[in-house]
Amino acid sequence: MINWSAFVVVVVVALVAAGVLVTLFSTALRVGDGDAPWRRPVSVGLYVVCGLVVAFGLYLIIPALHAG
Repeated sequence: MINWSAFVVVVVVALVAAGVLVTLFSTALRVGDGDAPWRRPVSVGLYVVCGLVVAFGLYLIIPALHAG
């Protein structure tokens, strides 16, 4: 039997995570396109946050990383 409520939760979380990741990456691209000295560190920071979101997603998907 399919647990439809769990399926809906997975779909919603996946859509929200994808939206957050795309928003962070596009914001990093927009912030990095300029001459102000503060733009580059902020852009790099946003790219790092993107990488952390991807790493956390991989951590959640791969059971060997959190089986104890």
